[in-house]
Amino acid sequence: MGQMVLVVDDNALNRELLRLVLEQQGHVVSEAASAEEALAIVKEVHPVLILMDCHLPGMDGLTATRHLKGFEATSGIPVVAVTAHAMPGDRERALEAGCNEYISKPVDFSRLINIVDKLLPERR
Repeated sequence: MGQMVLVVDDNALNRELLRLVLEQQGHVVSEAASAEEALAIVKEVHPVLILMDCHLPGMDGLTATRHLKGFEATSGIPVVAVTAHAMPGDRERALEAGCNEYISKPVDFSRLINIVDKLLPERR
């Protein structure tokens, strides 16, 4: 069985596309539609990687990442910021919030696979 990856996005189609790509790479995928749901799911499924949409209803993805990085139990989980609103400075803000990588939408799936492989080199 592959490693657990959590996909956080309020758009169901985006979650499905990311899930399909990750499952093709051998991962098990859990999904969350909000940051609050993601924070609850992390405690249950213990993902090895999180793909976090930056712009979510309620708590945004960067705030959720700061929460995750603030707790010892979850601080080591790599987080990849995913955003449709790629503006100057967004990458820097994501990295400052604790994200390990940043990718803009529409997602370049080959780049995403490379990022996942880089962050999880021991998976194979």
